[in-house]
Amino acid sequence: MPDIEVSFENISQAAERIRPIAKRTPVMTSASFDKEAGVSAFFKCENFQKGGAFKIRGASNFILSIPKEDLKRGVVAHSSGNHAQAVAIAAEFVGAKATLVMPDDAPRAKLEGTRARGADIIIYDRLTGNREEISGKFAAETGATLVPPYDHPWTIAGQGTAAKELLEEVTDLDALVVCCGGGGLMSGSAIAAHHLNPKIRIFGIEPALANDTYLSFQAGKRIKIDTPPTIADGLRSTMPGELTFPIIQKHVEQMILVSEEEIRATLKFMLMRLKILVEPSGAVSAAAVLFKKLPAGVRRVGVILSGGNVDYEQLANL
Repeated sequence: MPDIEVSFENISQAAERIRPIAKRTPVMTSASFDKEAGVSAFFKCENFQKGGAFKIRGASNFILSIPKEDLKRGVVAHSSGNHAQAVAIAAEFVGAKATLVMPDDAPRAKLEGTRARGADIIIYDRLTGNREEISGKFAAETGATLVPPYDHPWTIAGQGTAAKELLEEVTDLDALVVCCGGGGLMSGSAIAAHHLNPKIRIFGIEPALANDTYLSFQAGKRIKIDTPPTIADGLRSTMPGELTFPIIQKHVEQMILVSEEEIRATLKFMLMRLKILVEPSGAVSAAAVLFKKLPAGVRRVGVILSGGNVDYEQLANL
């Protein structure tokens, strides 16, 4: 592992490195959302990103940083879907074989998107299997490089490019809200945001049913929870990362929880009123804004919509 410190310079280097793969996604606004939420919101639309989520940023920065001689042995990663697709896309770009360890309850759209990129998939039971052990064993047996979904400096730096783009485009934000699973997007975004605007207030958002970072933030140490049953399948991590959590402690003002009902209502609002599709995980950060959970004094807020990959059957049920 390289130096564990992640700087804005690392994020800027990542932005240049991933340019051939990742898109610069649009920033959108909505008068109807602003009226309902009582703030001016600026949405960084990673649901329009290649692969449908921000994960391509970290995965491509990581894979493009692997020495070429190591790429010949392939890459392996574990993911509920978005990181899997991102790794498959980046591996295809560099001509490396990708193997993904995915749970049997992963959204079909994410499974199909990963297979479509030529990746091999190892299915496991989320409740009884250990994805880290499975991917680690595969890496040890084959020599493939393990591509962590969040807890690595290369991944964190890549994810931070989303906030870098947002704050370079909208320079006078009071706050930034970011959904939090393992913490890669949250920690990378926080580093970028505080470099570009030292006064900006940063809030991490989690589903109430997947509150590992919230509990850890309150306790001042990493807390592990049981596998959470939230509909936000991209945020079902059970413990914040070893590297990401100290960054979150340093930069984030407050962790905020949203309910399953608030996630559903926000997804519906975004689809019906803004005419954009976000997955449940992607709706989490917007839900905190829509349901007025930010502290007083926040008037202009950046919201990272982390992804838009959702099965149409699940969408209809939601």
